[in-house]
Amino acid sequence: MIDFSFLKTGMNGLANAHKAGTMAGHLGAAVVAGYFFGEDHSGLPKEVFRGVEGELQRIIAGEESFWWNAKKAGVTPADLFQPLPKEEPRPETIGLIVEALQKNVGETRQSGHNIIFASLAVRALHDHPDFATPLAIAGVCRLTQGFNRAHAGRGYYGKEQGWQEGNQVKLTPDNNFPKYESLQQMVDVTLGELIDTAGVKKQGFGGLWHLVNHAAAITELHRFGYQEAAQQALPAHHQHIRLWRSLPDIQTEFGPVVKSEHDPREAIYWQQMLKRDEARLTHRIKTLYGFYTIRAFITNKNRRQMADDAFLYLMA
Repeated sequence: MIDFSFLKTGMNGLANAHKAGTMAGHLGAAVVAGYFFGEDHSGLPKEVFRGVEGELQRIIAGEESFWWNAKKAGVTPADLFQPLPKEEPRPETIGLIVEALQKNVGETRQSGHNIIFASLAVRALHDHPDFATPLAIAGVCRLTQGFNRAHAGRGYYGKEQGWQEGNQVKLTPDNNFPKYESLQQMVDVTLGELIDTAGVKKQGFGGLWHLVNHAAAITELHRFGYQEAAQQALPAHHQHIRLWRSLPDIQTEFGPVVKSEHDPREAIYWQQMLKRDEARLTHRIKTLYGFYTIRAFITNKNRRQMADDAFLYLMA
């Protein structure tokens, strides 16, 4: 198991993130996700948990703090994780976070970060209602509201076209990709995309990390009783998939995708020198949680093995 103190620390990070900007939510969200990965997979070797805790300590120490200008915002990574003042919890108001999310969840916002951050907070507060204080809920609401005018993210379209924001990309109609009719269909499409394209070099729209975590966030909202919000979120994930599919293979420019030799559920994975560039520190942890959340929807053994193999590209 992951030490319980990380969950409280992560929630502080999410509740305080709005003071620095929406992308500052990466830090608290990763710490919360790391804790829940341990809780959901308590039978793994203890070396795995110690490895995850080491990454969480790096996050809390500010090793990946480039998501905002700390000097301009006047908020350091240490400030994000400061405890909130003590208050009486009001768990009956957790739904305010989802109400805030419903204002922006229908379109892709910053590669799904709006719902990824909010869903992790919702689970933490539902599982531990003593954390659901007015300041914690208000902080996550403000973080979520910060995405109201956010674009879909950015994608790299090669040397000639360069980086383009989602609203600049002209997506052609795809009659072979109808709107989702269920959460299961969304999960199936996401896992299929992972299996088919994990070894393809693309850049942008959060990569497969965010497609996976976006899908997981929707399923978690549904699981915790917010079925209406989950249904409202399906078109945004559908758009996210279309944006990902619009990206070209850029292997000739940047080289091939690297694949991990080891499964992150094994002790040996955490004993190697992990790459932490390109935001891998926070995204490795969030995607551990996200992937195994949607992996639970797979019933076919062969497909599960294919997904596990493709997932190793995300863990390199």
